[in-house]
Amino acid sequence: GGAGYTILNDLAITSNLLTMALSRGNHKSDVEPKANAIQMEEKYSYRNVERILVIDCDVHQGDGTAQYSTLWQDDGRLFTLSIHCESNYPFQKHNSTYDVGLPDHCNDQNYLIALEESMNRALREVRPDLVLYDAGVDVYKHDKLGRLDLTEDGIRRRDRWVLDRCVSLGIPVAAVVGGGYDKDIDALGRRHAIIHEECAFIWRKYKLWRNQ
Repeated sequence: GGAGYTILNDLAITSNLLTMALSRGNHKSDVEPKANAIQMEEKYSYRNVERILVIDCDVHQGDGTAQYSTLWQDDGRLFTLSIHCESNYPFQKHNSTYDVGLPDHCNDQNYLIALEESMNRALREVRPDLVLYDAGVDVYKHDKLGRLDLTEDGIRRRDRWVLDRCVSLGIPVAAVVGGGYDKDIDALGRRHAIIHEECAFIWRKYKLWRNQ
């Protein structure tokens, strides 16, 4: 997620909570942790989640999450892939683990090629235990702050590919809605709904209820 819009970076907080046990194990201290900190660790941390990859497809670089991946780089807990419009905000970019800056007016085909190449590389090198996916719809060609030329079909194909790739490799994935700017709230809502529709499609395709 970006640094300039929200007070709290929910993807970074989620990553920290899920890998809290690993984080505390990597930072030895003579000071005993407080009881409420231990309770929080027991409640939220998952022992089998050590490496998280954030795939940020918002049209603006995920500089906020990138700052945390840099801060925690010695832990090897959080890795970030940001695919964004290079000329768009923020104008001073932060270093993600993987940055893919696209030119203005990038279309469906070129976007999906860049996404597939970068995501396959990130999955291969990071070997994440969990993927957090930011499904921004401000890549849409008529978005007020976008500068890219994706169609709604392109957004759908993007979301389906990201989810399918993760599930087919046995990697848990959680998706969140990202940026989107349109005075037509109904149209914007329909674009945000695409990720939910594609989650449902993948759920049915792989019969994921059997894993419960």
